Amino acid sequence: MKTAFIIITGVLLTMVLPATAAPVHTFHVDATHGDDAADGLTPHSAWRSLDKVNRASLAPGDRVLFRRGQTWRGQLIPQSGNANGAITYGAFGEGDKPILLGSAAADRPENWRPAGEHLWETLPLRFEPVDTPTALPPDRWELHQEAGAACTLTRDKQAPHADTALRLSCRKPGTRANHLQLSIRGLAVQAGACYLLTFQAKADQPFTPASVSLMRSTTPWTRYAATETPPTAIGTDWNEHTVRFHAQQDADDARITIFLGGVIPAGATVVLKPGRITKARCSQTSPLSVDVGNIIFDHGASTGVKKWSEAELLRDGDYLYDAQLWQVKLRSDANPATRHRSIELALRRHIIDQSGRGYVTYENLDLRYGAAHGIGGGSTHHITVRGCDLSFIGGGHQMTRPDGKPVRFGNGIEFWSDARDCLVEDCRIWEIYDAALTNQGSGTNVQENITYRRNVIWNSEYSFEYWNRGPDSRTHNILFEHNTCVDAGCGWGHNQRPDPNGRHLMFYDNTAATTHMVVRGNVFFNATDSLMRLHGRDWTDALTMEHNCWFQPCGVWGLWGKETLDAEGFPAFLRSRGFDLHAVLADPKFTSAAQRDYRLTADSPARTLAGRDKPAGAFP
Repeated sequence: MKTAFIIITGVLLTMVLPATAAPVHTFHVDATHGDDAADGLTPHSAWRSLDKVNRASLAPGDRVLFRRGQTWRGQLIPQSGNANGAITYGAFGEGDKPILLGSAAADRPENWRPAGEHLWETLPLRFEPVDTPTALPPDRWELHQEAGAACTLTRDKQAPHADTALRLSCRKPGTRANHLQLSIRGLAVQAGACYLLTFQAKADQPFTPASVSLMRSTTPWTRYAATETPPTAIGTDWNEHTVRFHAQQDADDARITIFLGGVIPAGATVVLKPGRITKARCSQTSPLSVDVGNIIFDHGASTGVKKWSEAELLRDGDYLYDAQLWQVKLRSDANPATRHRSIELALRRHIIDQSGRGYVTYENLDLRYGAAHGIGGGSTHHITVRGCDLSFIGGGHQMTRPDGKPVRFGNGIEFWSDARDCLVEDCRIWEIYDAALTNQGSGTNVQENITYRRNVIWNSEYSFEYWNRGPDSRTHNILFEHNTCVDAGCGWGHNQRPDPNGRHLMFYDNTAATTHMVVRGNVFFNATDSLMRLHGRDWTDALTMEHNCWFQPCGVWGLWGKETLDAEGFPAFLRSRGFDLHAVLADPKFTSAAQRDYRLTADSPARTLAGRDKPAGAFP
């Protein structure tokens, strides 16, 4: 009887669900003829902008399609579907894939002005308030403490002007930024607007806040705005501090959070006058509100070389970014716009920021010229990336080390901490500062069930990078198969890196429990440093390699810890570890590598690789 009841119930549900399911819609976006006031439901009533796409209310199963042959600038913030249906961002119409640019154009002479002999700069930054500043009363600020951090918050009168100030006396700072948080809630922000936070502060022991965020007041703790200026040091004298934000969505439940954990010295006292937040309009037509991590000239014919001081601007194409003035200074013998058909200033934002999203599909999109990740974000699940192109990604300033050396970053597609059930297939990825494809993370997290297959990768520092740190973390079931990987370390960023080490497989220090990581049926051809590096642990049990084609025309084939493997030592190493016993160690013979056509010829030895049932694609 119980079994019969379950079967009947299942039938009834099958009959009822289709009648009650929410309707699925397809929305169209046309950059030339669209109108954000339209309904988007047909090509003739298409939306126009990325801002409209980001603000739209979408339901599981909905599709947002961009017209082929057109271009949008900005950042796509996808929405989540659910187990009943993913939300898809794709293409419609005829022609080339729709292009999403993570860059600001600077190809008009009026975008530049002289800045000295052989030097040119973008226009200076000015802000104009558009609303009355909002005061941030001291009595509305709250202190959050966790993980053993301990700090006392009091309010008292302090100079200048005998205003009420916040006094923080720190006993234990904690070890992470979130362990101590000073925040104020109840703020409203508008998508696309700039906001200026100003406050005064001093401390008896100088330090720099870990970060300042304009974020959601409740879980999930997502950012409502990009922080466009890094925090400045709080010293022993009163100084005014300004932090700029650029809001990414509308919200009326925002909060400002100053993260102090791990940086405020134990025993320090900080006094802070909260100040105000002001909505403002930037004077620049295309404000360079975040770091410019690369300059792409003439659609990739050449790139700029990032420097860190004006004294280093010695050769044509050398440039620096001024974070306080939102300004680029470039070495050029004449106005840059008179020397190049196109100039793209790559901005330090993910072109697609999918943080916290799930059940999302991207199909047939062309992502270019971003200085962070092409597609990036943590805590993602059920993400599919299919048939997309990603190029000239990365180079943004990530941080400055204690020794004063800057660190840059930027991957093609990154799945950061707590990523699961994701797929990347049939994509073409080239000219990436760091890794074309990667899953990585730190802290306690899980990475599992991620597949990369039939992708074509070239001129990236790494084709695939993996690491996961934290002994309580876990990585399981990562599959890298049937990919074609060519010329690692031959891209634009290699010679600019402080740590050039072009490799197809880059497995860094890894303390997470790692099982069933499989690399099979791939072609790995030519790298500036080595075809692979396995570092930080004995990978014998965690890693399976089978039926790959390896070929290094000259130089090092692989690194096992500090052991260097040459053409003779590499096959012996594979045999000794039980790796890739059916490997092909020969030139794979591409159809036309000079034309970026990496399909295999009829007599290619790599055609014997098991499972390569679909040929690699060609350059567009």
